[in-house]
Amino acid sequence: MPIDYANELNPEQYEAVTTIDGPLLIIAGAGSGKTRVITFRMAYMLEQGVPQHAILALTFTNKAAKEMSERVKQLTKKKLRDVTVSTFHAFGVKILRKDIGVLGFRDNFSIYDEADRTQLIKDCARELGFRMESFDPWAVGQLFSLIRTGLASWERANDAYRGLYDEYRRSLRIYNSVDFDDLIVMPCEIFELAPDVRARYTERYRYIMVDEFQDTSLVQYRMMQLIATKNVCVVGDDDQSIYSWRGANYENLMRFEKDFPEVKEIKLERNYRSTSTILDAANAIISHNTNRKEKELWAHDGSGGTPIEFYTPDDEVAEAEFISRAIKAIRFEEHVPYDDFGILIRTNALTRWIEEALLADNVPYKISGGTSFFGRKEIKDITSYLRIIANPDDDVNLIRIVNTPRRGIGKTTLERLGNIAKARSCSIRTAMELCRNGERVENFSLKADGTEGLGGDGGMVFGGLGKEALADIGTFLDLLEGWREEILGKKRISEKVRKLVDGIDYWGYLIEDNKQNDKVAKWKFHNVENFIQMIDRWEKDPDTHSPGLFGWLNRISLITRDDGEDDEGGKVNLMTIHAAKGLEFQHVFIAGCEDGLIPHAKAIEEGEGNLEEERRLFYVAVTRARKKLYISACLRRRKANQVGEQKPSPFLEEIPAHLMEACEIEGRMSDEEGEAAFGKFAALFGPKEGEEPSLGG
Repeated sequence: MPIDYANELNPEQYEAVTTIDGPLLIIAGAGSGKTRVITFRMAYMLEQGVPQHAILALTFTNKAAKEMSERVKQLTKKKLRDVTVSTFHAFGVKILRKDIGVLGFRDNFSIYDEADRTQLIKDCARELGFRMESFDPWAVGQLFSLIRTGLASWERANDAYRGLYDEYRRSLRIYNSVDFDDLIVMPCEIFELAPDVRARYTERYRYIMVDEFQDTSLVQYRMMQLIATKNVCVVGDDDQSIYSWRGANYENLMRFEKDFPEVKEIKLERNYRSTSTILDAANAIISHNTNRKEKELWAHDGSGGTPIEFYTPDDEVAEAEFISRAIKAIRFEEHVPYDDFGILIRTNALTRWIEEALLADNVPYKISGGTSFFGRKEIKDITSYLRIIANPDDDVNLIRIVNTPRRGIGKTTLERLGNIAKARSCSIRTAMELCRNGERVENFSLKADGTEGLGGDGGMVFGGLGKEALADIGTFLDLLEGWREEILGKKRISEKVRKLVDGIDYWGYLIEDNKQNDKVAKWKFHNVENFIQMIDRWEKDPDTHSPGLFGWLNRISLITRDDGEDDEGGKVNLMTIHAAKGLEFQHVFIAGCEDGLIPHAKAIEEGEGNLEEERRLFYVAVTRARKKLYISACLRRRKANQVGEQKPSPFLEEIPAHLMEACEIEGRMSDEEGEAAFGKFAALFGPKEGEEPSLGG
């Protein structure tokens, strides 16, 4: 049965779907049904007789490519084996597998990931005589990526690495390998060097579509342009271009209009996601950007919605507690599942306090776009010590900390201990004790294959281990036993944990492990101190009924285990705004909406154009909300152990006053209280020259 496109789509979507000849620019606002338009457009092309092999759809993630492909198959009821729906990089691999010979490589090339690239850069640097103690291969790799993709030049970069770059490129060729950047750059080089190869792709892919076009880099644009004919459609929203730091260039929208002068432009402004209140606020915010396509989102169902709620908690602790308790209250009142809540933050450094509050209120959550505070290596290291003290037979955590800090208990020793544990059906900790107290198991040793043999010889004392290894094992066991006695059973453990951190010289370990960047060591140790303070506050909380080691470990196990989705409605989504792009939630909390965070001070320092990108980022955050938006800005915030006064984000001034409602943490204010609060709120910004403080945009 043919698809009734006119009935399935709104007029603008219908026009975009049925315009398949000639260049087309679709400006798809947030929540306007972009993916629906792309998939219906592919179905329409097939229905109009366009061959499957002639269609190429490019996007940015494997998830998006898979979703797009599946939805077209469902629409058309066809298998679509010859339609190419792919990420840019996967399409690049497809080209290279067939035509990399043009560049002198063999077609069985290897693809280096970031770890491989970093190692090759280190190897090349050693060969060229670089001082490795002050060499940062990761940072050099980032520079090489910028050079390779044309985002930087040696005239403006550190020319000292130019010879290293040449050696790195030469080594890749020797090893018949390419790196991730090559997957985009090399196809362009092939097309430019071999017109016949380029013609082959141009003749095949006569209908090209590019999703999330505002996120394309210059080299990705070039790849598309080199094989595009007149039938090319790009879909994007310049107001959601938030990835310039990884090469995205929203100006490709204007570049496309210049390179394809016959382009037709269609705007999708009807929003199927948010209320009018949220959309009006978003429109007001983004209108302050000058380098953009004019558009005005409006709600499809005309729903007005309730005002945006604005809170000014005293500090980050109060903010986190407010968010957590508000989620519980809304869930109870409206029966909303946890996974319909989104907590958005500008930087991953803000997760700590929010995680602690969610944990205290038993609210399940998951982290996206960053690492959970409890998942950071330094926190897991200290937690592993505590778990081993609580349960000596926990092999997983023992292996994690046996050489953290380094103690000389290497892989060979651990392998032999593992063989003993397997032969004796015991834990590795017990195997260590057997080795230390060898007299308890007479004449026992293990051969390399794990079988038992008689007594040690040739310097092997017990279990195939030498005297030095046994001494290291003994020292490690003494340390654990000493701290077990020190911590176990104590009601107040925070100070004991601090002494443990000092006793193992974890600071010295961090310094040694981060020789190239002592700031990283300081940051990690600061996180450890925060972890200890977290324990201290929990112990002092009058609602804590079971203080002590086991109570704390049980508490954090609720969020450090990996047990899938919560049976009662998933988990709250705690994520950076960057990670939230493309997602939507019934209720959205934007935390830390303060000057210096939104917009981020560092981003503003790095370039004039970044203010507009920071505003786009805030616009993306606002448009994630379907029903209700909550924004909080702390009056004070702790930074590097110092408490500083905060001002609300200047972007909040751009929201018309009638769309926002000032609220107290414990409940909504009366009209009189609200007016007074708005006066106080506006005063936080400080008056502008020649005008009164105002919320109006």
